[in-house]
Amino acid sequence: MPDPLMYQQDIFVVLETNQQEQFLTPLELLEKLKTILQQLKIQDLPPDLQKFNSVEAQAQYLLDTSCELDIGSGEYLQWYAVRLEK
Repeated sequence: MPDPLMYQQDIFVVLETNQQEQFLTPLELLEKLKTILQQLKIQDLPPDLQKFNSVEAQAQYLLDTSCELDIGSGEYLQWYAVRLEK
């Protein structure tokens, strides 16, 4: 049986084009995702995101199911759950 500790998401490391890595809480990452999603056109979003009616729902879906978002040609946004202490 998997250890529940494996599924805790207290901190995420975020990798973004031309930026240093950032450590964000789930709430901070959710806000970052919402800000980025608001800047993208609906037709530029992956099909699974287009089905949601709100940016909040889109951001939460990404946080729960993904680790990257295509934000344009030659640009990237990736996030990974990390554990900072043993």
